Amino acid sequence: MSDPVLATHQLSKRFGALCATDDVSIDLRPGEIHAIIGPNGAGKSTLIKQICGGLRPDAGKIMFLGRDVSGLDASARARAGLGRSFQVSELAMEDTVLENAVLGAIGAGAGPWRFWRAATRTAALVERAEAALARVGLTAQRDQVVASLSHGQRRQLEVAVALTLSPKAFIMDEPMAGLGAEGSKALTGFLDGLRSQAPILLVEHDMDAVFALADRISVLVYGKIIATGSADDIRTSAVVRDAYLGDAA
Repeated sequence: MSDPVLATHQLSKRFGALCATDDVSIDLRPGEIHAIIGPNGAGKSTLIKQICGGLRPDAGKIMFLGRDVSGLDASARARAGLGRSFQVSELAMEDTVLENAVLGAIGAGAGPWRFWRAATRTAALVERAEAALARVGLTAQRDQVVASLSHGQRRQLEVAVALTLSPKAFIMDEPMAGLGAEGSKALTGFLDGLRSQAPILLVEHDMDAVFALADRISVLVYGKIIATGSADDIRTSAVVRDAYLGDAA
């Protein structure tokens, strides 16, 4: 078995009496989609924030590409190859698709932000951004203002921005949120192909998408992982059914 690309070891985070993540150990292997599911308030967002560097754990560590990145901030983890898409879009809505992609190519906060518009005339950055837009199918929209894109296209653009950093793993926080049935189906197909670029740790409430995509699923309830396994394992688990899935299984 290949070494994991990303792994958490006994990750814990408390907010007063609330244990948001409780001794969480999960990993992400090359070429796979590993889904994290659970009810609202289970601790999924807290877990993602710890993995991506937005929140420091109280205990445990995060390993990425064989390196302990627990002490790195979010920008440093992005530069190391951890690509993220957000539950709520953080795109620059008033700027163009290409400008957003170039902004990603500058390097997750590492560059001189006050000069970023001049970077849209830097050939190497534009080439990198255009290659990422082509990968997600947004070449025709390169000069559109982001606010004019559909919700699904904005999700694709978030992936393109991450791609400009040549990620070694993707962290995706509810990419299906706000999409209708057709949009979810299209994005599911896109993510299925994206795993060949880099493995994906996927937090998602759309169980149709989860069962269609995930090689493994971990179920987080009240901050603890109560089960990890294949889609069939999770569907047939009495523990998971009682704690979360119910009739959705």
